[in-house]
Amino acid sequence: QVQLGESGGGLVQAGGSLRLSCAALGDTGSSYRMGWSRQAPGKEREFVANINRSGSSTGYIDSVKGRFTISRDNAKKTVYLQMNSLKPDDTAVYYCNAVNTNGVNYWGKGTLVTVSS
Repeated sequence: QVQLGESGGGLVQAGGSLRLSCAALGDTGSSYRMGWSRQAPGKEREFVANINRSGSSTGYIDSVKGRFTISRDNAKKTVYLQMNSLKPDDTAVYYCNAVNTNGVNYWGKGTLVTVSS
């Protein structure tokens, strides 16, 4: 099992930046594919970005391409989401997830990002 804890959310003006972190505890390591999703008020949770186990491959939803960057530090068991040029539409609770080699998906409790116009 793995426990995930997100941090780094907060209030930022449009055009600003935030870096989210997700620390993994428990049976962790580089064996998990990691990702970020978000859920805006009144909307369903949506995929934002993911990264493979080695960090060599990443994927993003179209709306954040060129603005967000996902990365990971396996030695620190942490995945990051650098968010630049933030827009009010990016306002959401951001969740970290980890998928093991058996396809079991673990979720964190989320961190709130609010972008003011």
